[in-house]
Amino acid sequence: MGNYNKEEITQRVIGQLKHIFDPEIPVNIYDLGLIYKIDLEEKDKILICNVDMTLTSPGCPVADSLVNDVTYAVKVIEEIGEVYVNLTFDPPWDKTKVTDDGKDIMLANGFLI
Repeated sequence: MGNYNKEEITQRVIGQLKHIFDPEIPVNIYDLGLIYKIDLEEKDKILICNVDMTLTSPGCPVADSLVNDVTYAVKVIEEIGEVYVNLTFDPPWDKTKVTDDGKDIMLANGFLI
């Protein structure tokens, strides 16, 4: 992949995603386990970031805004030229996907997991 440090850019993508929060749970979407995959690929000298993500439920009323938030948060990374977000419900989200940090935040805020 060109002159890109894929690992470093992926970590920066994760950092950006940790600034986006689910409106009902006080945990960012990364630690909530809503991000299934982050893939960087170079095509025609443009770095493309593909993000597979889900929502806590298929009927989530803020689906569009969360997808837009992910797109804009990742696009601010200078090296990334294009961002594609794939919203999937396979496999469906459940609380086992929450990271340890996310579980700590949820417990501190009175959520039982």
